[in-house]
Amino acid sequence: MPVQQLKEYLDHAGVEYMCLSHPAAFTAQELAHHVKIAGDRVVKTVIIELDGKMAMLVMPATWRIRWDRLTSILDTDFVDLADEQEFQDRFPECEVGAMPPFGNLFDMSVYCAEALTRQPELAFSAGSHTESIHMKTEDFLNLVHPMVLEQGFVRPGAQKPAWLKGRTRRAESVTDSHAANLAGY
Repeated sequence: MPVQQLKEYLDHAGVEYMCLSHPAAFTAQELAHHVKIAGDRVVKTVIIELDGKMAMLVMPATWRIRWDRLTSILDTDFVDLADEQEFQDRFPECEVGAMPPFGNLFDMSVYCAEALTRQPELAFSAGSHTESIHMKTEDFLNLVHPMVLEQGFVRPGAQKPAWLKGRTRRAESVTDSHAANLAGY
C-alpha cells in the first residue's frame, strides 16, 4: 500500500491525520528521532508467524517482544519472527520494513501492545521509509480493531526477570571462580 493509497483509505474513513516527509528512517526509533516525538508514540510494526499464519504486532518503538509471554498469552505453540522474504509479497507496494500498522488492509490479524492505546496520538511509517502518518490513537484503534495485549512486550528499562538474573549471576560467579583458579595455578 503506497502512501497515496493509505491517505485515500484514511480520507474515506473521515479521520484527521498528518503526513510528514523526513530523512529515511529504517527503524521506528529512527522515525521517532527524525520527527522529534517520543518513541512511545511511534509504532513499531513487526510481522510474525503465528501457528503458520502471518500476523502483525504493533508496539511502541522503544519496546521489545517477550516471546515466551507472547506465546503464552496467545495460547499457541509457535510464534516466531517472520522472514522478510516470506511476507514482502503481502505488502507489494510498500518498502520492506516500512509497512503501516494496518494489518486489516492486508488480511492479517493485528495484535497491539496495550501501552500504545494509552498514547493520545501515534506516528508510523506510511509504506515508505521517508514518509510517516500521524493520527489520533482512537482513530487508529477504530479502523484497525486490533486485539489489545497487556503482556508479551517489555518496556524500556524493565528489570530482567528473576530467573534470568539468577542465571547471569551464576554465570558470572562461575567465570569469577574459574578466573581465580587460573590465577592460582
